[in-house]
Amino acid sequence: MSVPAEWRPEDDLAEVLVTEAALTRRVAELGRQISSDYQGMELLLVGVLKGAVMFLVDLARQIRRPVELDFMAISSYGASTQSSGIVRILKDLDESVEGRHVLIVEDIVDSGLTLAYILRTLRARQPASLKVCGLLVKDGARGEEAPVDYVGFEIPNRFVVGYGLDYAEAYRNLPYVAVLKPELYRDPD
Repeated sequence: MSVPAEWRPEDDLAEVLVTEAALTRRVAELGRQISSDYQGMELLLVGVLKGAVMFLVDLARQIRRPVELDFMAISSYGASTQSSGIVRILKDLDESVEGRHVLIVEDIVDSGLTLAYILRTLRARQPASLKVCGLLVKDGARGEEAPVDYVGFEIPNRFVVGYGLDYAEAYRNLPYVAVLKPELYRDPD
């Protein structure tokens, strides 16, 4: 990707969906709720790479409990804007989850396919508890196979970037969540 000398990401965005201030407020609220729910427990936060990194770090700083961090890398999108339907583990956890309280931290729950796969995989490893915290949950994405216990924001079914979410590895560093202009990622007919 060729980047001009002065990068102006706002030129590529249709609208800001979740502001930086709203993200800060909601992450703090989630941290307080999780701290309360896991009173007296140690918690393993499992971040789904790469998109959840910024959310995971900010959330971990808001949780007033002992936490450990681990990461998984999952592929279901490739370079596309829609899930391929095939889910693969690219990087597995470094630590065992057996007998531990595990909270999966996701950037976005879209179809729920990736999350359902992660839940099946980790349940088989016998954690003491297994829950999900999703920063963004698209309308109609949650189902019985991919429940989200802690929801940051419910958003419409639009392609979003920022705060860890990318398109072709760009836009992750935006401090807000925004809708990318469709003409930037759709093939011309």
